[in-house]
Amino acid sequence: MPRGEITGYVDVAQVVLYAFWIFFAGLIFYLRREDRREGYPLEAEGLAAGRRASPDPILIPTPKFFRLSDGKVKTAPPQEGPNTWNYRGHKHEVWPGAPLEPETDGMHDQIGPGSFADRDNSHDRTWDGDKRIVPLRVAEHFVVHEDGPNPIGMTVFGADRQPAGTVSDLWVDRGESMVRYYEVELGAGGRRVLMPNTFCRTGRFTRTVKTEALLAHQFADIPAHADPDSVTLYEEERIMAFFGAGTLYATPGRQEAYL
Repeated sequence: MPRGEITGYVDVAQVVLYAFWIFFAGLIFYLRREDRREGYPLEAEGLAAGRRASPDPILIPTPKFFRLSDGKVKTAPPQEGPNTWNYRGHKHEVWPGAPLEPETDGMHDQIGPGSFADRDNSHDRTWDGDKRIVPLRVAEHFVVHEDGPNPIGMTVFGADRQPAGTVSDLWVDRGESMVRYYEVELGAGGRRVLMPNTFCRTGRFTRTVKTEALLAHQFADIPAHADPDSVTLYEEERIMAFFGAGTLYATPGRQEAYL
């Protein structure tokens, strides 16, 4: 027999080729199975009861356990029951994945850019166990750099160029050493809400803070945070989602085509 030939019909190169095909097919199967840890293949849009597909011992991987620093244990894929719908809207078309249209004004329907994840209603913390995102009145070792404009005391204007309130404090991320939120006081001695730093612009010479996400009167509907000196992960999701919703639903014209 020729060198490398095992039988009259099989040689080493053919065995290596078949072994590679089997390995590659197994790799694809493994990767696609691991994809199902994140949840999107576990939920079927067409299922009326609970959305979650039936467990499959072959296609669904066995749960992995992740022990968090606060002592909680998370599993992937999650073992809890199906999530409840947290939005109000209806499908524009009948096919799966069709875009949703809001039931009301879009600002409170939690769809599209206003959607959010049901994160734990607990605080994000630093390595030292301190609450991570707090105002400057709590994080006293943080200061606003002298070369930059200090937004505290500036008037906040909405997309309609109407005043919404005044910046009363800055909320910093003690883990990243950066500003995360502007605390806005709605009227003299009124309610205080958080505005994400990424949704506004501070004018050095105009001494104003402007946002294009919300109109001035919509600041009153910004989701509240329970603790005046801290914010939880869930509350952050709600606040960011509200500003995200404003980028599309703050005015009726934002939902229309440019051309």
